Amino acid sequence: MSDKAKDNRRKAKRGWIILHPSAFILGCVIAASAIAQPFPSGPVRIVVGYPPGGSADTTARVLAGEMTRDLAVTVIVDNRPGGGTTIGSDAVAKARPDGHTLLLNWHQSVAKTLLNEKLPYDPERDFVPVSRVATGATILVVHPSVPARTLKELIALARARPGQLNAASGGFGSASHMAAAHFEAVTGIRFTTIQYKGGAPASQSLLVGDTQVMFGASPTLIPLIKAGRLRPLVVSLRHGSPSIPGIPGSEAAGVPGFESTFWFGLFAPAGTPAAAVRRLHRSATLSLASADVRAKISASGMDATPSASPEAFAAEVAAEGPKLEKLIRDLGARIE
Repeated sequence: MSDKAKDNRRKAKRGWIILHPSAFILGCVIAASAIAQPFPSGPVRIVVGYPPGGSADTTARVLAGEMTRDLAVTVIVDNRPGGGTTIGSDAVAKARPDGHTLLLNWHQSVAKTLLNEKLPYDPERDFVPVSRVATGATILVVHPSVPARTLKELIALARARPGQLNAASGGFGSASHMAAAHFEAVTGIRFTTIQYKGGAPASQSLLVGDTQVMFGASPTLIPLIKAGRLRPLVVSLRHGSPSIPGIPGSEAAGVPGFESTFWFGLFAPAGTPAAAVRRLHRSATLSLASADVRAKISASGMDATPSASPEAFAAEVAAEGPKLEKLIRDLGARIE
């Protein structure tokens, strides 16, 4: 036996494997292909931190249907209500960062930090912005039993009965919470705010008369308004909205200083590969360009507003943070 053969035999006994150079190269190619799996490689999940039936849920389902066609995989909506979206957000923050788990939410990072103090995740560091999806305004509605048919009459009633009107809110730091706090600051009145786990259960409390007033997103409230079950008094835009016809804006209603909007966007867990983020952004953008999707979003009182890129959305989120922080501090909105 040659010296080389003896040496190889000794290495084999020690547990070493001797590979032909071509076999080694082939192994590297196989390993690389296993790491660089095509995206998406399975179903994509959009987590919504609210129960079914609310504006976030409605928007997510419209988007998921179109993204399913574009990505050629099933895109499902996973409702994780509770904690003012904290439960759903935490689930996404801790999810595997491979692009198959997304969060649909509005920019609550500053609001949640100031209002909820302690969070099980970092709103700024644990998520990667993908794209803005839709923008809308809230509507102030009252139960039919409330003896106020205009906004001025409601303000007069609230002043005559301080703290006696219960206002339903979709959760701490939600769009409805921020709109109500802003309205109270502008008008000088005070409601007794009751927090629920989303717009849908909040509106149900209003329907049964447990609460009398609510600021809510248009997708949640418009069907109830059209059915005559709730009375709208104002849209939280100074000049009203063409997507929400027949309801006055704050200027026409007599409170021009009141204006409050919200938006929904897609976020992925921090560490998600840039290629996956870009593919998801492209899918969301293409989906929101669909005439059918835009019509459905418009019918719910919102507008499809995709971001130009993930980087552009990240910049929008970063720029809005200080503004939201100032609004919350100026309004004195807080957990009671």
